[in-house]
This record gives sequence, structure tokens and C-alpha cells, in this order.
Amino acid sequence: MKQHIIPTKEFSREEWLLSRRGGIGGSDVAAILGMSPWRSPYQVWADKTGRLPIDDTGNEFTHWGNIMEPILAREFEDATGKKVYRQNKTYCHSKYDFLRANIDRDIAGEPGFLEIKTAMEYKTSEWVEDEVPAPYLLQVQHYMNVLDRPYCYFATLIGGHRFIYKRVDRNQEVIDQVQTKLVRWWHDHIEKDVPPAVDGSDWTKQTLQLLYPDKHIEVEIPDYLEQQLKIRKKVIQQINELTDDKKRIENQVRSAMRNGDTAKLGQFKVLYRTNKRGVRTLNIKEVATYGN
Repeated sequence: MKQHIIPTKEFSREEWLLSRRGGIGGSDVAAILGMSPWRSPYQVWADKTGRLPIDDTGNEFTHWGNIMEPILAREFEDATGKKVYRQNKTYCHSKYDFLRANIDRDIAGEPGFLEIKTAMEYKTSEWVEDEVPAPYLLQVQHYMNVLDRPYCYFATLIGGHRFIYKRVDRNQEVIDQVQTKLVRWWHDHIEKDVPPAVDGSDWTKQTLQLLYPDKHIEVEIPDYLEQQLKIRKKVIQQINELTDDKKRIENQVRSAMRNGDTAKLGQFKVLYRTNKRGVRTLNIKEVATYGN
């Protein structure tokens, strides 16, 4: 079956954003699977079904990411000797037209492609050796599925000063599992226009606030939620009790330390230090133990 390709070079920004609603792109995958720190499945559903306004505001991270993209593409070329180029196309899966890919750069003369990322300094551990953050790994495996490609590269700037690149190979087992879940999700929630389960994320909370702005009217809600409200009451009681226990234990430790600022006990290390805001705080860490 021939692959469907949507040319996007002449699209306006609004047309481009609107076209993204027609399918599942790489940045949607982790969100749909509940593995994204930036979006929730409910938010993706509300966007794809046109319930949310088209958002072109972005944020500082996307703004600077867009600015750095061509610079990092050139850095990748210099580091590897490979040549990369834009495609300005949306690729659609040969069987499932709603599975889509928009790669950052194609690589001349070989079947790989390039994805470009920027990362904060504190995210360094997510990029060590062969590691790649899960949302990005799912993104490129999805792209390799849609494009039927065997591998890709990441070019990443960490902390604004350290450039790395690495290759990621196709993982058919991951691709098969992800494709099955994405196809089911699209059929169950987009084609049937049925929302996914409401989770407890801030992203879902924000989406609900946009979908249902405040109105001073009384409404009826399903009877089953009464049991959920009872569960909520018990959870709050448990949280309060556990919080009290936590504070009591911390005060006991602080009392035992007297004038000291460091203590070690078995697998725990306790620090009583001044933080960046000038406040003395108790920090309890679990340290590695050997021979266990």
C-alpha cells in the first residue's frame, strides 16, 4: 500500500497546527500512553476532537528549541560528516492513515533521520551513554514505524553548552505494542468521540477548566461519584495522618541531632542545612548499602 504524504511547506502556522489534529504525531504518543510529563491522554483527546482552541502560544522551551534547531543540525553535520535536510512533509502510515510523522531532518544518502532536542542541565542523567528519555524514545520508534526506517539519530544540546549525538535503532517489539495501543485509542476515543478516563494530572485539570468555564448553576452528577467522594474523604484523612507521622519522625530526628548538621544511620543519611532560600531544612536521603 502506497504511503500518503501531506506537503506542508506552504502551510500557514494555523493550517499546520490544524492538520496535526488529523492524526497521532510523535509528540502525542507518550501522552496517549500516559507517559508524558507535558500532556495527558484527556488533553490530547480534547485537542484532536477540536474541543480546545488552537494554541500557537508555545513556551520558552519550544521557542528556544526552534531557534536552536538549525544550529544543532549544522553541529550534527560537522560532528558526523553527514548531510541533513528538511522535508516539510507529514508522512502517514501506509495502513493507518492517522499514524503520522514529522521528522526534524532527513539524512542524505542513508535511511536514517535526525531528531533535534534541547535539555536542561538537570536532565543530563537521562541522556548518559545509550539512555534517551522515554517520551523521545517512543516518538522516534513511532516515526520509524510510520516511515519504515531502520534507525535514527538524536542531536541534543544539554544545559546550553554540551552537544551530544547518538543513534537509536528500530525496536520492532516496541513498535508493535505501541501501534496496537495507538490504533485502539484512536478508534475508541477519536472515531467514537468518547473521552479517555479522567486522570489526576494538572494537564487534565487545565483542560477541564478550558472546556467548562465557571458558571453559577447547579447540576446533577452520576450517582456512582458519591462513592468516589467517600473514597476522597478517606484519602484526605490518610494523607493528614501520614503527614503528621512524617513531621513527628522528622522532629524526633532533629531533636536527636541537637547541634549537629549531619547524621548517618544504617541506610540513611540526614542533613540539616541551609537551602538556597536561606531556610534551614531537614533532608533525609537513602544511601546505597553494600553486602545486602
